[in-house]
Amino acid sequence: MTEPMMHAVQIHSAGGPEVLRYEQVTRPELQPGEVLVRVHAIGLNPPDWYVREGMTNVPEEWRPVFSYPLILGSDISGVIDAVAPDVTDFEPGDEVFGLIRFPDSLANAYAEFVAAPATDLARKPASIDHVHAAAAPMAGLTAWQFLIERGHDTVPPFQAELHHPVPLHEGTRVMINGAAGGVGHIAVQLAKWKGAHVLAVASGAHRSFLEQLGADEVLDYTVTSPEDSGEVFDLVLDSVGGADTGRFIANVTRGGALFPVFFGPVDPERAAAEGVYVSSTQVRASGAQLAELAELLDTGTVRVAIDSTYPLADAQLAHERAAEGHLQGKIVLTVA
Repeated sequence: MTEPMMHAVQIHSAGGPEVLRYEQVTRPELQPGEVLVRVHAIGLNPPDWYVREGMTNVPEEWRPVFSYPLILGSDISGVIDAVAPDVTDFEPGDEVFGLIRFPDSLANAYAEFVAAPATDLARKPASIDHVHAAAAPMAGLTAWQFLIERGHDTVPPFQAELHHPVPLHEGTRVMINGAAGGVGHIAVQLAKWKGAHVLAVASGAHRSFLEQLGADEVLDYTVTSPEDSGEVFDLVLDSVGGADTGRFIANVTRGGALFPVFFGPVDPERAAAEGVYVSSTQVRASGAQLAELAELLDTGTVRVAIDSTYPLADAQLAHERAAEGHLQGKIVLTVA
């Protein structure tokens, strides 16, 4: 009997966008606890290009060993095609979205069909389409787990303790760096939902976009760097993170917090002297948390911006767009 096939985008070795290949592969088989999703859209995220490049941006001791060929991706939206016998929460025909298997294993999401643990999925908000739903899971859950509720008890490899979100309420002052990007623009909206006063840091080209999302102030970093602005906040969420994240200690009040989304070195002695709590976490798949976010997406309290869309077969072009930077929202692949 011939195995059912599907189209997917694979890589056969690490490299640039040119290593992405649109090919025919075997359709996944269901395991207990899983559903088979006919994919309509796939959200792109930084881990996609980190994996494509061979995770060269993390210390070697944290770097996984990949077996090739492999299929990238983790964010999907689509319609359930089949369910394993032990799955009772979903049935064929349900529209769902989710961050799949992250960060424990590859989700094989750049494909026409994806086998997903039912616990990683939530029902797609009825008021948004699959493109916007596919853009939401990783960015939305990252913002949620940093700002609202961690929702898991896994200590990340880059710090010794669990992350603890800072309670947000009316009067809390929050600065969000990289505010126009995937995580940043959702974080702006979640902080405003909780009543915080939000300063969004981005290039001036994004000012109108961020004001529409509710940002109280927009700082154009091409004119004034945040650390030179003289402004201080109860919380700085650095959605860019990395090697320069420590500079934002200058923007945190004593007793406040600095949260780098992408881990970067921060001088612990300086942080202690300034009374700044520095913490990060690793986003993890959660259908339950995504269902909470789905309610906000459904009512329009939080909306997901789309930078651009590309057909699945043009994943290389999508990765080239990502490499250009200065995104306004998310890049999404569509599946016919």
